[in-house]
Amino acid sequence: MSGFWGLSGRSSGDRLMSGSDPYRKSATKFCCDARGSSNVVGCDHRLDGEPMRRRDFIAALGSTAATWPLVARAQQDSRMRRVGVLVPFSADDEEGQRRIAAFLKELQQFGWVKGRNIQIMDRWGAADAERIRSSMVELLGVADVILSQGSSITSALQQATKTVPVVFVNVADPVGAGFVDNLSRPGGNITGFMNFEYGMSSKWLELLKEIVPRMSRVGVLRDPTIASGSGQLGAIQSVAAGLGIELYPINVRDPTEIERGITGFVRSTDDGLIVTASPLAAVHRKLIVMLARRHTVPAIYWDRTCVHDGGLISYGADLTDQFRRAAEYINRILKGEKPADLPAQAPTKYELAINLKTAKALGITLPPTLLARADEVIE
Repeated sequence: MSGFWGLSGRSSGDRLMSGSDPYRKSATKFCCDARGSSNVVGCDHRLDGEPMRRRDFIAALGSTAATWPLVARAQQDSRMRRVGVLVPFSADDEEGQRRIAAFLKELQQFGWVKGRNIQIMDRWGAADAERIRSSMVELLGVADVILSQGSSITSALQQATKTVPVVFVNVADPVGAGFVDNLSRPGGNITGFMNFEYGMSSKWLELLKEIVPRMSRVGVLRDPTIASGSGQLGAIQSVAAGLGIELYPINVRDPTEIERGITGFVRSTDDGLIVTASPLAAVHRKLIVMLARRHTVPAIYWDRTCVHDGGLISYGADLTDQFRRAAEYINRILKGEKPADLPAQAPTKYELAINLKTAKALGITLPPTLLARADEVIE
C-alpha cells in the first residue's frame, strides 16, 4: 500500500517522491546528474544545480507554510482603520488643534500614519449640542473606535452605542457618571482618562484665598446642565465655610449668560472667581478671561491654557497629555484589546500655572511661597 505522499513500504526520511506526487512539479528544479543517489527527489534540476533531499524539501515547504498566517495577518492589519475624534472645540481653536496634533503624533509612534493605514475623522462640536449630535451619528456609522472629550460628549456616545469602543479624555467622574463600573475594570465599551477628581476642586478656593487673604465672596462659574458642574460646586462648598468665604454659583449656558453672570456678580476687589471645567468654558475661555480682567477680579481656572490666554492662575491636570495617553489606548484597541479590560486612569499630577503679567495688571502681589510651587510662571 502506498503511504503518505504516495510512497510505499519503508519510512526513511530520505525516500524519493513518487512520480505521481502532485507536489513534485512544484518543487523547483532538481539535479538529474544525481540520479544514482537514492536520496534525490526525481531527476529535475534545482536552480543552483544542487540535489534536493526529501527532508530538505519538507523543511522548505514547512517554513513556507509557517509564513502563510503571518502574510495573512499583515494583509489584514494593513487595511485602513477609521478613528473618530469628537471634541467640543471650534475647528479654528488653536488649543484644540494642538491637542489633536499631540494625539496624532503619539499614534504615529505606534505605527499608525494618517492617510497610510489610519483615517482620522475629526469633528468639532463648538459647544453646539446639535452639531455634536449629528457628528456623533456620522462617526458611529463608520468608526472602529472613537476618541471623545468631556462628559457631555461621552454621555451622548454611551446612550447611542454599546458596541463601538470609546476612549474618553477630560472626564471628571467616570464612575459617578456611569461610564465605567469602576476604574480598574471599566466593564463596557468605554474607558479613558480623568482630568480630576471632584475633591480636587476645593483646591481652587484655597489657592484664591492664599492669593487674596481678605477675599470673602467667590463666584463659581459652572454649566448646570452637566453633572460635573454640580460635582465641582459641591466640593468647593465643602471648604468654603472653613475659609470664611461666601459662594455664589453663576449658572451659564451660553456666551450671553457668561457675560451677564460675571458682570452681575463682581462688586468689589475682595471678590474672586472660580471657573470650573466644562465644554462651554473651554470654548469660551478667552471671553471669560477678558471679562475677569475687565472687572479686575482674580480668577482661577481648571486648565493652564486659560493662563496662556491671559488668566491669572490655574490648577489642574495636563489635558494635552491625556490626548497622548489616549493614543496608546486607541492603538491597543485597534490591535484587539477591549475597553472593558483597559483601566480608566486618574491624573498622577496636578500642575500650577501663574501669569505674573496678569497679576501685575490686577495689582496683586503673589506670595513667594506660591511662586516657588508653580510648575509654570508666565512673565
